[in-house]
Amino acid sequence: MANTRNNELGLAVVLVSNAPGELTTWVRPLAKRLHSLQQFRPQAVSSLASLRLALVPCPNATGHEHAVAQSWQLFDRIVPACSFWSLLLRPSLFGPWPHQGIVVFLGGDQFWTVLLSARLGYRHITYAEWIARWPQWNDRIAAMSETVRSRLPIRYRARCRVVGDLMADLSSFARCDAPLEEGQWVALLPGSKPAKLSVGMPFFLETADHIARERPECRFLLPLAPTTSVKELLWFASRANPIARRYRSTVVDINNDVLITKAGTHIELFRQHPAHGPLSQCTLALTTVGANTAEIGALAVPMIVIVPTQHLDVMQAWDGGLGLLARLPGLRRLISILLIFRRVSNGGYFAWPNITAGRKVVPERIGEIMPRQIATEAIEWLASPDRLEGQRQDLRSLRGKPGAIAALAAEVCDLIP
Repeated sequence: MANTRNNELGLAVVLVSNAPGELTTWVRPLAKRLHSLQQFRPQAVSSLASLRLALVPCPNATGHEHAVAQSWQLFDRIVPACSFWSLLLRPSLFGPWPHQGIVVFLGGDQFWTVLLSARLGYRHITYAEWIARWPQWNDRIAAMSETVRSRLPIRYRARCRVVGDLMADLSSFARCDAPLEEGQWVALLPGSKPAKLSVGMPFFLETADHIARERPECRFLLPLAPTTSVKELLWFASRANPIARRYRSTVVDINNDVLITKAGTHIELFRQHPAHGPLSQCTLALTTVGANTAEIGALAVPMIVIVPTQHLDVMQAWDGGLGLLARLPGLRRLISILLIFRRVSNGGYFAWPNITAGRKVVPERIGEIMPRQIATEAIEWLASPDRLEGQRQDLRSLRGKPGAIAALAAEVCDLIP
């Protein structure tokens, strides 16, 4: 819990969120924007408003969200997800609360913010990416697009304003963070969950070795997810991991956060989270499926999305019902085959940019693929600046114009009594 300054005579703005993606791409930029406004000076006695964060239960959460948000030093008080029910039942357990406030939905189940705003007696604004589920209980709705607004019952549209896509501002926020040295950087994102890392680490290390052999000027960046550690990465890259035994590459040394493979490839680790700053400066990203494809796309970084299905373990890392079914020994192989067949035969996509566009914006390599194949394709992209720029422009066009963060902050301020 951050500063517990008594702000009973002022106002509380409570940002509500759930998982790492929403926390880093929606909450953090909005909190920074609110910090830049005169009335929002967390941890300052003269502040009109107290800026707080409430995390809600979510199956996609990692359990580390509280610690990550605390490291940003943007909030007067943070309530972890495990304490959300206690917050609803007895808010006083988490310090004094001003009599007036605003609850802002930024991820999770929208009903949680309905309950919290009612419990605290605060006004309520929902950022609706696809749909506003409880417009009758929203004081204000900030919509990502006109489509969201058109789905509202006519009687509620007057309280809705289209602010745009919050992730469209991500690249402008990121560029000022952690500048990289000159060079052609390739980002490696093998995943954050154990089942993905068990495949991703050996696969991506060997891919990097192939790229480095053909293009020795390339430099490699591996952002460390907050849910894992260097020790775990080294384990997944070692022969102790059964899947790693099928690959040639291993890590033989680590020096000042630089992994050195058996082939002599240097891969720089980046521990700070989120890694949007250095990622935004990369020429190309090699990544697994997941929310990270949305973040990389928002940063307008060209990518190749990789799903090596020869390792059935990768299915266990997927979210939702299919991921749960894939964990069952008797059904794992059947689910894997059926899912791949359905997605491929129906023209379905795995990467968020492709799902959003309804077409192939970024390449997806799904099947029994090998590191050398991915390395060859990556080298072709790296040698084609025009192709890279074309994909970069496509990714930018999916997000629309920047300015959504400022527009949402304005909506929050407009609700101040």
